[in-house]
Amino acid sequence: MQKPLKELFLEFPSYLWNLITFNGIPWYENYFYGLILISTIVWFLEILFPWRKKQSIIRKDYWLDVFYMFFNFFIFNFIVFNAFKIVTSSVFERIIPVDKLVLIDMRSLPHWAQLIIFFLVLDFIQWFTHVLLHRYNFLWEFHKVHHSIEEMGYAGHLRYHWMENVFYTPMKYFAILLIGNFTPEDAFLVYFGTLIIGHINHSNINITYGPLKYILNNPAMHIWHHAYELPEDHPNGMNYGISLSIWDYLFKTAYLPSSGRDIKLGFPGIKEFPKTFSSQLFWPFHKRKQS
Repeated sequence: MQKPLKELFLEFPSYLWNLITFNGIPWYENYFYGLILISTIVWFLEILFPWRKKQSIIRKDYWLDVFYMFFNFFIFNFIVFNAFKIVTSSVFERIIPVDKLVLIDMRSLPHWAQLIIFFLVLDFIQWFTHVLLHRYNFLWEFHKVHHSIEEMGYAGHLRYHWMENVFYTPMKYFAILLIGNFTPEDAFLVYFGTLIIGHINHSNINITYGPLKYILNNPAMHIWHHAYELPEDHPNGMNYGISLSIWDYLFKTAYLPSSGRDIKLGFPGIKEFPKTFSSQLFWPFHKRKQS
């Protein structure tokens, strides 16, 4: 039986403390130290192998992005996902059993094949949702928070408005329902795999992917996604890939004219965009009221 949402809210502080103290939390579910470890390694790689050598180690808005990183990775992701899970489960229990929604029975497949399918499905769902964030103005107003990054670095990966969790989470949750049969260990591997790739994509690391650039998203490709000036044939943006670039090549949204190392980042009007977490939190709602 699902716990009431109010109870989950009240449990969160103790859950976070248990993560920090390793109290009853399996290693594969300790997202707190996993996030710190991965972030520290990627940051050291930025320092050792910088792509933009003149960019400061503590770049512009670095601490703002670090705050966003912990806020989005724990607090809102935890709350929104559990809230949606409660609502969705309650609805489907009255209409159709959740196990009847499973489209692919993967129990007969090898574990590695199940993980790959899980990863591919979730990544495509996120790519598609990302496209929508750029195509519709009311979604773009929230997504502007992420595109307000003016100097790229690993922590910028998780600078995004909390409403994006509201858009992404239902899509990801339905994907999990449709393919089913996943353990916490599976979720840990896929979640942290995407975290590593996302950190590197936003990082200031001098790295070359070679032919793998047609499969994996990468810093050279993703920096063009954050370009201030958009090409005429991609007026809503390009390079929407989260972990994989293959979707952009398949659906003709890939764009990589040059390395893009020193291009201007952001969007028209970025100088008037709010600079603090609290002001960015409420800005899209104020903007919609004014329009």
